This record gives sequence, structure tokens and C-alpha cells, in this order.
Amino acid sequence: MTHDLFDITGKKAIVTGGTRGLGRGMAEGLLEAGCEVAIIGSSDGVFATAEEFRAKGWKCHGVRADLRNRDEVYRSFDEALGALGGDLDILVTAAGIQRRHSAENFPVEEWDEVINVNLNAVFIQCQLAGRIMLKKGCGKIINIASMASFFGGQTVPAYSAAKGGVAQLTKELTNDWVGRGINVNAIAPGYMATEMNAALVADETRNRQITERIPAHRWGTGDDMKGAVIFLASRASDYVSGAIIPVDGGYLVK
Repeated sequence: MTHDLFDITGKKAIVTGGTRGLGRGMAEGLLEAGCEVAIIGSSDGVFATAEEFRAKGWKCHGVRADLRNRDEVYRSFDEALGALGGDLDILVTAAGIQRRHSAENFPVEEWDEVINVNLNAVFIQCQLAGRIMLKKGCGKIINIASMASFFGGQTVPAYSAAKGGVAQLTKELTNDWVGRGINVNAIAPGYMATEMNAALVADETRNRQITERIPAHRWGTGDDMKGAVIFLASRASDYVSGAIIPVDGGYLVK
């Protein structure tokens, strides 16, 4: 039955950046669909979020980590995996940070910070998940790309470089792994009304310019990510790999 194609009941997932914004929305979507989820967040808020989800009857675990630190990337993945009983079916790499400066003034320390969180940590997490999934012969990895994976952006050179890298990494991992049972795809969110974009939302002129370009005539939300992540986490996407799927209200094609 068609319903069975999307059934992910009982699957085990790690979602980085799962305490707020799009990561929280996707973690919630997986939990609603019957997954057990370990969320990795950068503050103690991750424990409150996990408790909030558990209060709804869902199986959720919180792990705090500073993903700018490579040792923390490894430690938090191992802790999340342990909370899930040592098994993993789905990885969603949603953690990300943003720093804005014109390219000529962009501090190299902030470049390193963004690249470490938005690209280096993603590769390490994919590698660790891949090793587990290859032994099982199956698994779903869902990276979070961006409109900056397609466009250059402005005043965000590190973010654009990282998100371009995430798109290419997704394709390369597919070439290595899809023949061995692991589907690797990416979701590219459009303009989303999240904390990262709070300044743009508050800027009346930029908000209007952006909204006018979106054929759906609105900014996206975490809820708009749920359908795509469930599709990519389920059997319905078994022949989809290496795809960068825009969830943008039509922004990219305007």
C-alpha cells in the first residue's frame, strides 16, 4: 500500500540543530511519524526541548554539543547513538550558523567557525553514520543545503561556501554509497521565518522584496520541512539519491 512507503515507525534518527527553527520542525515531524529521535543542540535548551517532546509521548533524547569543536562532533554523535541503543536509520544534519560581513572584511576566525559547523561537522557526521549504515545495508542521510547552494549570496562568503560544499558532498556520498543501500539527499530551504533570518523578517523593505519574489507569497516555516524529510527518510525515496530538493515556495524558479 502507498501508506507503507512512507511508514517510518520505529526508525531511529539523529537530528542536529533539533532545538529550534527548521531542525526542530524536522525532528518534530520524524517524532510525529513514529521515529525515536536524538536531537543535538548547542545549549542546555536541547534538554528542555527533548523533555517537551517526551511529554507528548514521543521517544526523544537531548545531547548538547559545540559543533565548532571537532572532538565535540565525535563525542555528541557517539552519545546520541548510545541513547538510541547503538542503532541508526536516519541522519539529518540541520545544525548551522551564520556570520555576515562583506568579503573583504570577513574575519578568518569567523570563516573557520562557519565552515566547521556547516561543512566539516556535516562530513564527519555523515561518515560516522555511513559506517553504521553500510554494515546494515540501508540508511537515509538528509543534509540541509540552502538557496546559497545555488546562488552566491552577499555578505555571507563562508555560509555560501559551506552550503555549496554540502550540495557537492551530498552528490559525492551518493556515488560512494547508494549502490550499497544508503540514500544521501539534501533539502534546500528557501527563505524561512526562523531565528537566523530574524533581521531580514524585521526589515520591512527586504521582507517585502523577498516575499514578492516567492510565488507562494509567504516565508516558510519548520512545518514546511516535515513532508520532505519524511519522504527522504522513508522507502518512498529508495530510488532518489544525490538530489538537492528545494523547499522554497517556488523562489528558485521565479
